[in-house]
Amino acid sequence: RYHLYVSLACPWAHRTLIVRRLKELDRHIGLSVVSPIMLDKGWTFDESEGSSGDALHGSRFMHEVYTRARADYSGRVTVPVLWDQQRDTIVNNESSEIIRMLGSAFDGLTGNALDLYPERLRDEIERWNSRIYPAVNNGVYRAGFATTQEAYEEAYDELFAELDRIDGHLADNRYLCGDTLTEADIRLFTTLIRFDAVYHGHFKCNRQR
Repeated sequence: RYHLYVSLACPWAHRTLIVRRLKELDRHIGLSVVSPIMLDKGWTFDESEGSSGDALHGSRFMHEVYTRARADYSGRVTVPVLWDQQRDTIVNNESSEIIRMLGSAFDGLTGNALDLYPERLRDEIERWNSRIYPAVNNGVYRAGFATTQEAYEEAYDELFAELDRIDGHLADNRYLCGDTLTEADIRLFTTLIRFDAVYHGHFKCNRQR
């Protein structure tokens, strides 16, 4: 019934791919991958550029998926997108909400009991998320796309201050929340795994690797 649209280049979409795999949903939730380059018409399904193609609708561009759900849509076109084939519409396009859905909604189908948002750790997870999102996940983009020196320096300083705090914490903890893997780790990981390859040079987040 459900299908996931992602870009392999996108850290937000990467979150959903990790949870899809960890929760053993690969054979239950289909996947379409856009090409990695966003052009003037946005994400494309150009298979010569690395896309899998749109397995459901044969769309040429991701914006066609959005207008299939709502013909008069004219807002931003982003990935990931979780699509409902039965209702022929978008369920959600916010990665943080999609990973919560994938994290629990299909447990009865798969028997997979991995809990990435355990109730006993939710306050701690939310504290990490609220710090990591502005300083790290979004912080690299705030630095990379800054239009003034002051904005760049502010984002840069916040980014590395938070990375230093995280580094200190992880010196004595296997995961952000002690010995338990949670969604907070996944949300952090997708930025860190791109750091040296992309953000250090291309986005000038270059105090250190």
